[in-house]
Amino acid sequence: MLDRLHDYGRGRRVFRLRILLAALVSLLVILTLLGRAAYLQIAQHEYYQGKAEQNRTRVVVLPPERGRIFDAQGLVVADNVASYQVQITPEHSRDIAAELRMLTEVLGLDAAEVEALNERIRVGRRFDPVLIKADLDEVERARIARLKPWLHGTEIVSSLKRVYPYRGLLAHVVGYVGRINAADVKRIDADAYRGTQYIGKTGIERQYEDRLHGEPGHRVIEVDALGREIKVLETVRPTPGRDLALTIDVGLQGVAAAALGEYTGAVVAQDPRTGAIRAMVSRPSFDPNLFVDGIGHEAYRALLDDPDRPLYDRATTATYPPGSTIKPVMGLAGMEYGLIDPDEPFFAGPYYQIPGNTHRYRDWRKWGHGWVDFKESVFRSVDVYYYDLAYRMGIDRLHQFLTDFGLGQKTGIDLPSEASGLVPSREWKQRVKQQVWFPGETVIAGIGQGYMLTSILQLADMTSTLALSGTRHRPWLVAEERARPTQVELSSPDYWRRVREAMRAVVGHERGTARRIEAPYAIAGKTGTAQVFSVAQDEEYDSEELARRLHDHALFVGFAPFDDPKLSVAVIAEHGGSGSGTAAPIARQVMDFWLGVEPDAEVQPEFTEYGD
Repeated sequence: MLDRLHDYGRGRRVFRLRILLAALVSLLVILTLLGRAAYLQIAQHEYYQGKAEQNRTRVVVLPPERGRIFDAQGLVVADNVASYQVQITPEHSRDIAAELRMLTEVLGLDAAEVEALNERIRVGRRFDPVLIKADLDEVERARIARLKPWLHGTEIVSSLKRVYPYRGLLAHVVGYVGRINAADVKRIDADAYRGTQYIGKTGIERQYEDRLHGEPGHRVIEVDALGREIKVLETVRPTPGRDLALTIDVGLQGVAAAALGEYTGAVVAQDPRTGAIRAMVSRPSFDPNLFVDGIGHEAYRALLDDPDRPLYDRATTATYPPGSTIKPVMGLAGMEYGLIDPDEPFFAGPYYQIPGNTHRYRDWRKWGHGWVDFKESVFRSVDVYYYDLAYRMGIDRLHQFLTDFGLGQKTGIDLPSEASGLVPSREWKQRVKQQVWFPGETVIAGIGQGYMLTSILQLADMTSTLALSGTRHRPWLVAEERARPTQVELSSPDYWRRVREAMRAVVGHERGTARRIEAPYAIAGKTGTAQVFSVAQDEEYDSEELARRLHDHALFVGFAPFDDPKLSVAVIAEHGGSGSGTAAPIARQVMDFWLGVEPDAEVQPEFTEYGD
């Protein structure tokens, strides 16, 4: 009996313990649930409220309208037109890969385009829309609309597309925009470019990207469970980009391009009084509209494989030996350093020899020029005169003086890519070639050959400095970017007069190399040629036996009117043979238009074999 009572009491204690344990477990579970509920509703309130708001609302980014670009006369050279585009937002997509496959099939995207899209999505933010294709036609829009139930992250939006109405005429100056790619994403402010699909790639479009772009806005819309728009809750309008006005005159640009004709080359026309660039032509050119939405592989390969390199900017990026166009500056240096008396006659034979050296540096005129003074050395372009001057001047002083005129260095024009060119020096040759400088290299540098390289923009700037007797203005393209002028100082103002009069005689004297372009107004200039290949000392060549691409480049620099310079022009016609026969008439046509003179039908570029 006692044993039964004992077992009964022990069972009751066990039962109570079990009840107590169950109560504790239940209490712990309840407290855990209450704690979790409190955490979710209090600590995580804002997070889940945001998630719920996302399910109820959607933020649509409103990209800014890109600023337009105008020429000096108010003509639009970069505009925006309305179009439809399809884009995908990864965050809104349930299966981004599946949506891309459907869009690839519907829109006919190629493998390269799909690869670029995947890379753009990979490096971008999930809430930023990515452009799939622009300029959708009605059929493409209908196909995408039919698939909308399966394309949760895809939407068709109206947009503004960049267009360039003058196509290749201004391609190298204005540049073009293109789709934002993976490389762009790494260097831009992602917030500033939310919703934006294009960015400046070259030219003014890239140089002034910050001003042209603007700031994005957004629209908050309420949606139902299927994602359909119910109403707009809030709108913040985007800030459009700023318009830009260029110094370029489209009319003059067209005349300069037409004057070049079939020649590859460049023309730069500058207002010497301000530095404003009025025309900047590079030929051949390309259509920048091809690049806006991504150029096709075959079309791009055709541009790259073109032997005339239409993508290459021959006005600012290409560099050439300046040839005889630097002789006026060399003459200035000779007077400034006391090496020449401009009135003293100098005998210019058919060749020049360094004392103690048998090598002959030939003049372009194989029988020489006879006795000449400084003025004649310029208007007859006497090589031997400048061989001797350069040798006596030495490379150190030659380098310093030409550098003061801006040669061999960037002008600072407001474009993203500009070549510096080269005025050689001892230090440069030792650093680059690990070689000493030789006197013969100084001799040929005196006529702008050898290692010396300049851009056509630099030659135009040099000519403007000569036109204004030493006042230099930095070249500029956007009206608000004008810089303060600097001054090339000489010990005597008479040196400037001497050089300007010598350049006037190049056109105005009966024996001047550019006499055939004499106009109703006074032109000052200098012809030149840039060698494409070298000829042995005692060898001559028949140009008719050479391929056209081996002919010398034709050069001309000049300004007009002589007494009141309003325009400076630099021209290169690649393989044109002669500055006097080919490049100078091109410059005359440009000056005629700008100064309002009827064009002279007899003044047309022609190929001339020898001489400046």
